[in-house]
Amino acid sequence: MRSTAFLWLLLFVFIGDGCRRAKPAVTRTPVRPPSTAARKPVAVKPAPSKPAIGKAPTPKPSVVVPVADTVEFDNLADQLAGMPGVAPPKREFRAVWVATVDNIDWPSRKGLPTTDQQREIKAMFDQHQQMGLNAVVVQIRSAADAFYAKSSEPWSEWLTGQQGLAPEPFYDPLEFMIDEAHQRGLEFHAWFNLDRATFSKKASVAPTNIVFRKPEWILEYGGRKLFNLGVPAVRSYIAGVVANVVREYDVDGIHFDDYFYPYAEAGQILRDDETYQANFNGMKKDDWRRDNVTKLVAELRDSIRANKPWVKFGISPFGIWKNRSNDPEGSLTNGGQSYYDLYADTRKWVRDGLIDYIVPQVYFSSEFGRAPYKTLVEWWTRNSGKVHLYVGQGAYRVGRGSERDPGWGRATEFPNQVRYNRQQPGVLGSIFFSAKSLMTNPLAIRDSLQANFYHHPALVPTMPWLDSIPPLPPHDLKAAMTPEGVELYWQQPGQALDGDGANSYVVYRFEGRRPRLLMNDPRFIVARCFGESSTRFIDKNADPRKKYTYVVTAVDRLNNESRETVIRVQ
Repeated sequence: MRSTAFLWLLLFVFIGDGCRRAKPAVTRTPVRPPSTAARKPVAVKPAPSKPAIGKAPTPKPSVVVPVADTVEFDNLADQLAGMPGVAPPKREFRAVWVATVDNIDWPSRKGLPTTDQQREIKAMFDQHQQMGLNAVVVQIRSAADAFYAKSSEPWSEWLTGQQGLAPEPFYDPLEFMIDEAHQRGLEFHAWFNLDRATFSKKASVAPTNIVFRKPEWILEYGGRKLFNLGVPAVRSYIAGVVANVVREYDVDGIHFDDYFYPYAEAGQILRDDETYQANFNGMKKDDWRRDNVTKLVAELRDSIRANKPWVKFGISPFGIWKNRSNDPEGSLTNGGQSYYDLYADTRKWVRDGLIDYIVPQVYFSSEFGRAPYKTLVEWWTRNSGKVHLYVGQGAYRVGRGSERDPGWGRATEFPNQVRYNRQQPGVLGSIFFSAKSLMTNPLAIRDSLQANFYHHPALVPTMPWLDSIPPLPPHDLKAAMTPEGVELYWQQPGQALDGDGANSYVVYRFEGRRPRLLMNDPRFIVARCFGESSTRFIDKNADPRKKYTYVVTAVDRLNNESRETVIRVQ
């Protein structure tokens, strides 16, 4: 059942828009030279200049994520007393996978008119914003195809119904989705499937598909055409496809799932002996296949860094690296193993820093005997190296308990997983599979996230190896009483040492004229203002009889937060 807090949250999200662009516009030296919205200088001192890429961005309206149910107190002690329990994390990755293959999540069917495609994605992103998510991971390449215009590969059949057929009326879905996500304060991670060239025997395949242009690169397995990852040119091709998206689009991250070499199918043989003989370099075949995947991961990392060093790179592998029965350093589980079955040495990638984040798919309940959820998550907390660890959680399994895995039939399983994650210092967030399951809300899991776990906003965790330099704070912070509430307005900060300006602002409110500024407690955040020029906020919940201290900080693209700018009101 939805709580009163949940209903108020919906009310404020739909009617509240306290963050506004400054009027008149603040004039100053531009933080960056005019070019694509994706421009972010390399995080070094000084930042090198880079050529402009693509067209200049169209200004987007500023967006607020208001914090509902703000309760007024006489002092800080009373404020904290009215906030039972432990403060939620101020930084937490909260994301969802949006699967396009086979129209799992979006679009709802092939050939949906452009206006309906756009309406669906906007409604989906609205819901994600209202839930408290801060990122989306959207599948833009499912089988050597594309959900974007600037591609050498054909348009996806899941978009238009026929591979190679462009949307009509024409638009660029990837560009549209990135813009819509950023307006709502959602990071956009572009999700690629790297091994499939065709999805099935019945798949629509355009004449321009790579299977016809480079048949020597392709293997057949299980009714699908797959890329032969043992061919060096294949790995370079895949890295080039990714590099093209990084150059041409304002993505925040590049994401791959668990498909490297295929999952085994009875009676099927992957016939790559000829490639092995030509390229094995003295290695055993299994080791050679693993080395091929690791080389691809390294090449992908290098291609991303060479184009935009601030773009994150993450992979979501099958949850089990190795079982302890096969290796003393493996997990105390008894299931499929990415190391042996998919030739993916996932632990090596995090130990060697080849990726920025890893999202093991732990789609098991806590009662699944062969691979209990907590056992596997705990193993990953000890084996994720210095990269970010987010847990891939199986929202699609909620409410579907079985004899083998009865936990999913219990309403307590999903929230208990989220609680357990937060108890592990090494776990920095979650990605849920998939968007449709959050929308259908089995056992009220969306309500639980929105009204409880994600009721307060969270910033995305920082990645100091990509950018450790905070932006400068906003300046000239002023306040005024208006009929709508307390209006705050400030000026955009200048360039930080790495060339960054503000990507968004965080507004905190504390009661009293000299309270302790508990900046690590997100319960005091009253708004996130997205967009560099969103420099006005109206606190419509302020009590005119009370004294407040407001704090405004700037946040850059890699989520570093500036020092605070403080003003006292009344």
